[in-house]
Amino acid sequence: MVLILGTFLAVLGTSVVNVAIPYIQKDLGVSTDEVRWVSTAYLLSLGIAVPLSGWLGGRFGLTRVYLASLVAFTVASGLCGAAWDITSLVTFRVLQAFPGGFISVIAMTLLFRIVPPNRLGTAMGLYGLGVILAPALGPVLGGWLVEYSSWHLIFFVTVPVGVVAIAAATVILPRPRPVSWPRFDWAGYAAIALGLLALLIAADRGPDPEWGWTDLRVLALAAFGLLSLALFVVIELEVAEPLIDLRVFRSRTYCVSLTLIAISSIGLFALLYYIPQFLLTVRGYQALEAGLLLVPSALAMAVTAPVAGRLVDRFGPRWPAVTGMAVAAFGSLLMAHLTADTPRDELILWTTIRNVGVGLSMMPCMSAGLGTLSGALVTSGSAMSNVVLRVSSSLGVAGFGGLVSVQYAQLMADRAAMVPGTPALTAAAQHGAGELGPYYRQLSSVVTTTTYADAFYLLTLLTAAGAGLALLLRPAAAAPPESAAPETPTPAAPNSTTATPPAVVAASMSGTIGSHERN
Repeated sequence: MVLILGTFLAVLGTSVVNVAIPYIQKDLGVSTDEVRWVSTAYLLSLGIAVPLSGWLGGRFGLTRVYLASLVAFTVASGLCGAAWDITSLVTFRVLQAFPGGFISVIAMTLLFRIVPPNRLGTAMGLYGLGVILAPALGPVLGGWLVEYSSWHLIFFVTVPVGVVAIAAATVILPRPRPVSWPRFDWAGYAAIALGLLALLIAADRGPDPEWGWTDLRVLALAAFGLLSLALFVVIELEVAEPLIDLRVFRSRTYCVSLTLIAISSIGLFALLYYIPQFLLTVRGYQALEAGLLLVPSALAMAVTAPVAGRLVDRFGPRWPAVTGMAVAAFGSLLMAHLTADTPRDELILWTTIRNVGVGLSMMPCMSAGLGTLSGALVTSGSAMSNVVLRVSSSLGVAGFGGLVSVQYAQLMADRAAMVPGTPALTAAAQHGAGELGPYYRQLSSVVTTTTYADAFYLLTLLTAAGAGLALLLRPAAAAPPESAAPETPTPAAPNSTTATPPAVVAASMSGTIGSHERN
């Protein structure tokens, strides 16, 4: 529960602020471009921080880094709440993002090292509460605080929770001494940090009307980001102590799990973005009212994620992942029937069905991949999983946003071409432009809803493909190891290429942690 609480706080920092942006803008008296950096700076810093976490854990010890990150995150949250202008707020958000990125990776790595193998699925199911529940509850909590109090409280409220997490981690978590002192891969870090930074900026600015997806700056950023990531791969294959060990990609199951994590992340965050937008712009809901509509679907994930963990312990990750993806695809298909007049109860039902699928599939997909890695590769695998989780959510929402924008413009042009032949509109136009307002709003609502529905059709196809891909996941109990492994667990050498079965890995790491002296 200590690791779950820390992860929940870190992920909550991403989503709780979004609904408060208009209030922050009004209170601080800044422009839209200035206030957007409150979210953008956090996201960019998070992308830069995550690749560092593996090296920090190996250099200073996982628990030390986790505790230090909790302290730094809690202090930075208090500073964000005390911010007096936009510059100080953005600066403190950057300071908050770095430990937030470390917490997620280190927590997952610690989980794989201290939980017995026969309870790993259940533990990952509970861990998933922090990963998938915080984004859903963030808008509700943020909306309630800003509507009935102040935006400062969305930061201050995390401080006491952070203090509790720090105290619990100090008492409960083992503190093994680091057994290696890896050198820092400066070239590799520069390549992946610049690559992720460029891609995330391109994803952030692509939907912006002032830039656009065809803008030369966006295309240049995307090209630079991809080239930097390609350079990162070259560097990591050559250095003796890579920042992220790319041998994780030798595991077919791990590669499949990364793809499924990306698909699940895109679907989850697309739902959390587009449904509130639909409720706000088409249905005229307030921010808190829109957030409350998503509470049942968030609770559905909270219930199904632990159930999925127990199913993994009993049957392996394949069938929970396949079933979850199929249910999520069915929920997406239902949402593709969205109209401007869809009843509230149907929206709740559709989003709940889809999130039941997400709750069933996401953690089994993640645990299936990491469970095939040897102890020496778990930290690199965890870091890469979190990179994919963060980047795919941003790029996915931005990509869908681009498709929605293009289709919206096309549909508006098509509908506008029919206006001259419409008697009612012609009569209204003769009485002045003001008479056309209601017709325009109705047209805009219909077109907006149509574009969102088409986006969910695309999401249906993507998730259905994920259900088929999940069939390639190895059953945890019955499958042979992906490569030969010694019968007796031994610490992996820095350049070892062997992989041990998940049960041997977890048992070995549990014994290793128990054998080290505490500080």
